[in-house]
Amino acid sequence: MTESRLSSVVGRGHAFHRLIDGAASFLTLILLVTSALAQDSIISNVELCNGRDRSSPAPQIRGCSEVIKAASGNIKVLAIAYNNRGNAYTSQGQYDLAIDDFNKSINLDPNYAKPLNNRGVVHKRKGELDLAMQDFEAAINIDPTYADPFINRAELREKQGDLAAALKDFDEAIRLAPDAKGVWNERCWARAISGDLEGALADCNEAVRREPNVAAHLDSRGFVYLRSGQWDLARADFDAALKIDPKLASALYGRGFAKSKKGDAAGSKSDIAAAQAIKRDVQADYARYGVR
Repeated sequence: MTESRLSSVVGRGHAFHRLIDGAASFLTLILLVTSALAQDSIISNVELCNGRDRSSPAPQIRGCSEVIKAASGNIKVLAIAYNNRGNAYTSQGQYDLAIDDFNKSINLDPNYAKPLNNRGVVHKRKGELDLAMQDFEAAINIDPTYADPFINRAELREKQGDLAAALKDFDEAIRLAPDAKGVWNERCWARAISGDLEGALADCNEAVRREPNVAAHLDSRGFVYLRSGQWDLARADFDAALKIDPKLASALYGRGFAKSKKGDAAGSKSDIAAAQAIKRDVQADYARYGVR
C-alpha cells in the first residue's frame, strides 16, 4: 500500500500537489494478518486505501476504514492506513478528522515522517502556522531525505517573508527530488520575487520543459518576463497559460499589464477588469511583487 502526499498552496494562489506521496507497500503485511478467505476483500480495500479510485475521496476513506478494521494490531499497517485516510479527509476539507487520523498514525509510529508533514499541511490550511512549522521541522528531523516537508517549509517561510531561508529549502528539495511535482516552478517564483530574475527564468524554463501544459508554470514565467520588461514574451506566456486555464486571474492581469506597455489600452482594460472580477485584489498582489 502506498502512502498519500499532501499538497499546499504557494505564490499567487497556485495550488501545488504535495499532498500524498510515498512508496511503502504494505499489501504483503495485510496478507500476513488476514485469512486466505478474506484476502480478495482485503486486497480490494488496500487498493482503495492507496487511492485507486480517483473519482472522490470517499472510496479511499471507505477502503482505509476497512483496512484499519482488518489490520489486527499491525502497527505499520495501521499507521499507513490512518495516514492515507487522513489525506482523504483533507481532500474533503474535513480537517479535524484528518488531524485525528494523522495523530493516530504518529502515535502508532513516532518515526514515520509522512503523517507529520501531512498534519503540518492541514495546520497551514487552518492558519495555524506555528504548528505547521513544528510539524514540517519534525518530519525533516526524522527523515532528512524526504523532500516534501522541505518544500512545505519553504512555502511557509516564503509566506512569512523569509525568502533566503525559503530558497535554501527549495534548493534542498530539488537536490533530493528534482522530479517533485511543481518544485521548479515554486523556486522560480521565490527567486523572481527575491529579485533573482536570471535564476528564476532558468527555473521556470525547467518547469515548463518538464510540464509544458501546466498553466501555473507559464504564468510564473510570464511574470518573470514582466519583471524583466520583456512584454512580448510575457504576453506569449500569459496567452498560453490562459488557453489552459481561461480563469487564471494572475495571467489575465499580467497580460493586461503587458498590453498596456505595448500601447493596447482597450485590451489592457478588458483583461485587467476580467482579472479583478475573478480576484479583486490581483492588482495589489502584483504591486506587492514589484509590478506597478
